[in-house]
Amino acid sequence: MKRVAFCTLGCKVNQYETEALSGIFRKAGYSVVDFEEEAEVYVINTCTVTNLSDRKSRQMIRKAKKNNKDSVVIVVGCYAQTAPEEVSKIEGVSMVIGTKDRGRIIEYIKELEAGGQKLNFVDDVMKAREFEELGIDVFRERTRAFIKIQEGCTQFCSYCIIPYARGPVRSRDEKNILNEITDLARSGYKEVVLTGIHIASYGKDIKTTSLIDIIKKVHEIEGIERIRLGSIEPTLINEEFIESIKKLEKVCPQYHLSLQSGCDRTLERMNRKYTTKDYRKSVALLRENIRDVAVTTDIMVGFPGETDEEFDETYRFLQEISFAGMHVFKYSPRKGTPAASYPNQILPEKKEERSNMLINLASSMKLKYNKGYIGKVMSVLFEQEVKGMKGYIEGLTTNYIKVVCEGNEEFDGKIIKVLLKEAVLDYMTGEIIHGNEG
Repeated sequence: MKRVAFCTLGCKVNQYETEALSGIFRKAGYSVVDFEEEAEVYVINTCTVTNLSDRKSRQMIRKAKKNNKDSVVIVVGCYAQTAPEEVSKIEGVSMVIGTKDRGRIIEYIKELEAGGQKLNFVDDVMKAREFEELGIDVFRERTRAFIKIQEGCTQFCSYCIIPYARGPVRSRDEKNILNEITDLARSGYKEVVLTGIHIASYGKDIKTTSLIDIIKKVHEIEGIERIRLGSIEPTLINEEFIESIKKLEKVCPQYHLSLQSGCDRTLERMNRKYTTKDYRKSVALLRENIRDVAVTTDIMVGFPGETDEEFDETYRFLQEISFAGMHVFKYSPRKGTPAASYPNQILPEKKEERSNMLINLASSMKLKYNKGYIGKVMSVLFEQEVKGMKGYIEGLTTNYIKVVCEGNEEFDGKIIKVLLKEAVLDYMTGEIIHGNEG
């Protein structure tokens, strides 16, 4: 039996696609092994959000060839899509596919084995008009399933390469989404995470459905107890959305509202489609209507032209909103995007200084949020044993607090009531209330 190994870089969409590709290989008779092991085929699912992402992708390509010098190394994903010629020239690369036609990967391997000379299978993704259905039967070693419902983005933020890597918006057929989730529910999955490149755009290309429509239909699937949304735009949160969502008790009260900057002048240069006033209103709507809601976000530092004054505005805005979680990253110029040619690029040391300030702020805000739940009983979906802590397990509350308790694998995949006791850095300790599931 031939062996295949995967390395996944980047977002939850890439994780989903890797799971789908591993299913394709298993159906073709391959054994899926860890990336550190020797395999006949290595698939590197790349990311290109930052220069660091590109570098990591190149490192993993070279590592695969070191694991087995005679292996077939296939590069897929966003870096492969946006720089196929560059990727093709990396020593050891056998094939480049990109973000289209990945379902034909076994066919391409057979062509290669038959003596085919074609290396680059990357096609123009900007011409794509249909969602590429890959599908998943089972997620390995997970209790939450990420479900890709949408592909592509047409927002064209001035710093972002992803629209060029993923193409225009394509929504997945409702039936395929619901069938996949139904199958996963029958396999014991209790939580699904609806993800995509820009899930707020779901349905806009086909006009017959919307994100809220698909959430309502997933809500009806027996066995699914939690529905979590991937990153969404703050403009999605309006009175109409709130009125619909607050009636759906399975929807987790955790909303990742992408912000990027807390300064309107910076947001305008980024070509974001909202202001800080809009963002503030969206957060207020959530907090006024959704019990135990956690608002999390992404924030970028060092965007071209970001002055000390603009950064200070962002810092004060973040303090005002007080997020339950915040992912901080430094601006990285991406060739082909407008911002790459903007004047007043920020020095690396200034980016580092601002990044450290926001990382510290994020930690303090998360700790403050978690402390608000000391002494409360919350339902926790347990996922796995804590690495390096034998006899302890970890899981998530509906509002995305990581909880660590004494326990073992018997609790994996179960939703159990837990008394939250102490806030420790980025998680809370808890005590399982035995005999109380749900």
